[in-house]
Amino acid sequence: MALQLAFVLVAIIIGARLGGIGLGVMGGIGLAILTFGFGLQPTSPPIDVMLMIAAVISAASCMQAAGGLDYMVKLAERLLRKNPSQVTILSPIVTYLFTFVAGTGHVAYSVLPVIAEVATETKIRPERPLGIAVIASQQAITASPISAATVALLGLLAGFDVTLFDILKITIPATIIGVLVGALFSMKVGKELADDPEYRKRLTEGYLDVKKVEIKDIHNKRHAVLSVLIFILATVFIVFFGSFDSLRPAFVIDGETVRLGMSAIIEIVMLSAAALILLLTRTDGMKATQGSVFPAGMQAVIAIFGIAWMGDTFLQGNMLQLTQSVEGVVRQMPWLFGIALFAMSILLYSQAATVRALMPLGIALGISPMILVALFPAVNGYFFIPNYPTVVAAINFDRTGTTRIGKYVLNHSFMLPGLVSTGVAIGLGLLFIRIF
Repeated sequence: MALQLAFVLVAIIIGARLGGIGLGVMGGIGLAILTFGFGLQPTSPPIDVMLMIAAVISAASCMQAAGGLDYMVKLAERLLRKNPSQVTILSPIVTYLFTFVAGTGHVAYSVLPVIAEVATETKIRPERPLGIAVIASQQAITASPISAATVALLGLLAGFDVTLFDILKITIPATIIGVLVGALFSMKVGKELADDPEYRKRLTEGYLDVKKVEIKDIHNKRHAVLSVLIFILATVFIVFFGSFDSLRPAFVIDGETVRLGMSAIIEIVMLSAAALILLLTRTDGMKATQGSVFPAGMQAVIAIFGIAWMGDTFLQGNMLQLTQSVEGVVRQMPWLFGIALFAMSILLYSQAATVRALMPLGIALGISPMILVALFPAVNGYFFIPNYPTVVAAINFDRTGTTRIGKYVLNHSFMLPGLVSTGVAIGLGLLFIRIF
């Protein structure tokens, strides 16, 4: 088992270094070694999760193609420029809402340069709003009803009568409060901008670019607004269907009444939303595949395909040994499983892949489904090593040089807000499951 685990971890580490679809395809190599080398029987690939993500990404991509994301960025820019002194508090709220609505943290790219510029103009250290804004875009993944991670968790816990509403009533307030606490901590990070040596050096040497960030104009505002409304309405439908079983269509199969599963609901609603956006806004379907959302989403699909399939095969092949070795400890201290989720997310760079790779073990260990929901924000650990695309983008957008990777790599601009937000979210989640 130890040798198999070593191959699995090597495949994950190499895949993460390759980037893009590298994580998924390296999962294929790991699966081949487990199957042909160790004789483990492959489990079924996570088809439903992949199809749900593909459907959500299709709708989000169509919204982006219709100008919906640009419209949201315009609104965010207006809010930030009207309240520049509150940029450290407002920025994470903006990126959180963007991710919550779209289901992917990659939508934060569009607003990061605006945050950096507003902070610089107001003489607020850009590291403060940028650091927590990136963390907020990650935390919102575990609160969004249509994110790949939430969909994956719902699929795993559906057999325990855990509804989408059961998950969201814990994760939404926990992550929002966690982000706001992280923002308050961020307000005291580092020296004031005017006293920062790197900023003063760049200012003296004329390295600071004073060119304004320009958000591109929306060609058809009516179509952009319509695309956002359709997408939000589809999300609301999914929340209602996921929260109230009686709303779902029922079918009689072999004399037994069976409700339509949430995987099919999400796929139907989101594909329909994508089609309505294209039809009503007269958007070219090819344009939807050329934005930033579509390739990022498809990378997530491939990652889950390879990594989750490899992880499931390893876990099922060694489930007896794994449960016997750690069951007692984890049942007494279930928060330890949160540390495992955090560590795995650092390796996988994906909340959804972490859920699919490790949550089945938590279920097999007998951890309460609601404790697993409370620990869900622990999968947001990929800020720990500062090489995720949104992290790198935030560093590059800060022309003052205050947002940076420290001398010892781990002492970077995202560590404090990330640890605070994640820790508070998990702690509140464990509290909320007792209250609710």
